[in-house]
Amino acid sequence: MPHPVFDEVIHEPHRLQICAYLVPAPSRDFGDVRDALGLSDSALSKHLKSLSAHGYTRLDRSVRDGRQVTSVVLTPSGRDALCGHVAELQRMARIVGTDRRSAARPR
Repeated sequence: MPHPVFDEVIHEPHRLQICAYLVPAPSRDFGDVRDALGLSDSALSKHLKSLSAHGYTRLDRSVRDGRQVTSVVLTPSGRDALCGHVAELQRMARIVGTDRRSAARPR
């Protein structure tokens, strides 16, 4: 179970979506990430730059069918940070849920 830690870098909505989208695959093509999240090339690049600066993602460049392809990889540090952030959000949700249930009880 990951240690709950709120991560301000990952918490930004697009960065959270990027990390979550990268979890099931070893890597994803830049264009696939862009299209799945409905971002422009420049917006995705900006978010990936922030994630990469923290060691959460990396870009791998290769040639496929004679074309340059950029793949986005969620690093082990990125996976750990994402899992810790999600664990913290779940912890916070349990607190809120508990508070709402106790507030709903008649006194």
